Amino acid sequence: MTTALIIFIFITGYIAIAFEHVLKVNKAASALITGVLCWTVYILQSNDVHTVSEGLVHSFGEIASILFFLLGAMTIVELIDSHNGFDVITRKINAKSKSKLLFIIAAITFFLSSLLDNLTTAIVMVSLCAKLLNDKEDRLWFAGIIIITSNLGGAWSPLGDVTTTMLWIGGQITALKIITMLLLPCILASIIPVLIVAKKFKGEKMEYSAIAESSAIEKKEGKIILISGIGFLLFVPLFKTITHLPPFMGMLLALGLMWVITTFIHKNKTADTQKFMVSSALQKIDSPSILFFLGILLAVAALQSTGILSSLATTLNTTFKNDYIIGTVLGLLSSVVDNVPLVAASQGMYDLSAYPADHHFWQFLAFTTGSGGSAIIIGSAAGVAVMGIEQINFMWYLKKISWLALIAFAVGIAVFLVQNYLLQ
Repeated sequence: MTTALIIFIFITGYIAIAFEHVLKVNKAASALITGVLCWTVYILQSNDVHTVSEGLVHSFGEIASILFFLLGAMTIVELIDSHNGFDVITRKINAKSKSKLLFIIAAITFFLSSLLDNLTTAIVMVSLCAKLLNDKEDRLWFAGIIIITSNLGGAWSPLGDVTTTMLWIGGQITALKIITMLLLPCILASIIPVLIVAKKFKGEKMEYSAIAESSAIEKKEGKIILISGIGFLLFVPLFKTITHLPPFMGMLLALGLMWVITTFIHKNKTADTQKFMVSSALQKIDSPSILFFLGILLAVAALQSTGILSSLATTLNTTFKNDYIIGTVLGLLSSVVDNVPLVAASQGMYDLSAYPADHHFWQFLAFTTGSGGSAIIIGSAAGVAVMGIEQINFMWYLKKISWLALIAFAVGIAVFLVQNYLLQ
């Protein structure tokens, strides 16, 4: 009864989020209510309140680490923007057509997400596109491609996606092997949706907005903030590798250092410099999106804590009894619920003695759960962040972008299977 009620609440909340514009209720409100109700039902029906409370605190700690990571990344990007740091890049991009620009953005997103992570990369690239594209509809299409390519770019790198990192740390995959096995599937999977969307923009020329001329000092400050910001973002995965601390610690360190740099840059100025400071950037970031993310992750954590996701994984294993079908279904499920608990459940189910390191199942799982989340906009951290920044409608994404993500998903699977067969 408890399980059925929690699933009902989760599905109802999901529908409310999907029809946000019809109901006129902000998606953050629906997500928060869903998350809290799931845990409320769980604790009221439990015989061990203390254990449930401890589980909630543990889950909230993991969720908070993602939220603070997101908060830090969005604030650093906002600081770069307020100092016109992105103008340095936009001046270098001289694509004459929107199609060419789309390929440039997709390529940068794909490879940058393997060095940073898909969440940070998506935030940076969508912010950059906002500087390059005037039309809202164009920005939405570009944002859709950024979500797909950032998730695919993160899937083949041990540092690019949380699930790939989990498998790497857990000993299920090795860095070199996952790169060599997933790079080609991810590249080809990325190219197909980009080619399709590029046809939509065929013949459309770029109309660049005139970039306001800045003084020599302002240009210098913009470059300093851009280089510092991007440099610190790239430093985050390195910090994690060296210290073994969670990524949000590196992001908070990066934010603190950016705070110090902006303070020193503007400390001797007589004019009002408040708009350039971190305190101002914190006010500009999209707080409702962070609360939305909190609600969604709380709801998913309830599904995980009640054992619903583990039961689902066990059911898949006994029903299909085929590694590739199970991996595909888990990948598609990751567009509905968070891929992290799905992969965690899989790691617990499949023993390394039966599925040793670099077994094709782990590689396939890294691809499907890393890329499958693109099918629905709230199926990945990158999608949630972009949804908040560009205010993308859930149903618009479902109609316009989801089928492209599914094509990319299918292409990647096909390429992986052929490659794996040839290498056996």
